[in-house]
Amino acid sequence: MNTWVKVARYDLVRPANYLVLPWVLPFCFAVGAVTAGRSPGHDAAGFLSSFFVYFGVLGMQTIGRSLPFALTLGCSRGSFYRGTALLGMALALVLGLMLAALQALERATDGWGLSMRFFRVPYLLSGSWYAAWLTATVILFAVFVYGMWYGIVYSRWGLLGTLAFVAAQTLVVVAAVVAVSFEHWHLWSAAGGSFAGLTALGLTGVIAALAVVLLAGGHVTIRRATV
Repeated sequence: MNTWVKVARYDLVRPANYLVLPWVLPFCFAVGAVTAGRSPGHDAAGFLSSFFVYFGVLGMQTIGRSLPFALTLGCSRGSFYRGTALLGMALALVLGLMLAALQALERATDGWGLSMRFFRVPYLLSGSWYAAWLTATVILFAVFVYGMWYGIVYSRWGLLGTLAFVAAQTLVVVAAVVAVSFEHWHLWSAAGGSFAGLTALGLTGVIAALAVVLLAGGHVTIRRATV
């Protein structure tokens, strides 16, 4: 654990990309507020997705920027990966709490006086502040880990390998949907009904399980990553 903490601190030695993060959210909010000002009651929650996307990109950049020098310092690939994941979790917890607090403030001020929904993302972040904190944290961590995996794939196989990685994931998803839809349509209907009945916290659990799968996939991949 001590090594993981050292890796997390090492990732923050060059904080340029992390300093950009606090500016992404105000920018997205400003765009949403301008849009809401033109049409009161507007749902601007879609602009918040840019914040989550950048957090995933941050995970990818952390691997590509920090891994080569970390290995020269004698850090193992496994320790570097787990330490960086620990950093992602810490950031997700803090940022998730921030989003939950802003969601509660938005609720209290009737959408910042504009009847705007920005932090109260329908279904996902529309409940209590602690439920919103949990959901936001899990989603942020999942996208960070997913970004890490992309960074590892790019480090190991380059651009063509990354494109193949994306194509393979797309084919797996499409093949699964087609197989279930055409061969076991009744099972698909049952599964669809179950997912349709999921609460926000239930979906959070599904995303948490997916994050564990992504974390394991990245851990296996980094063991042979070249720098």
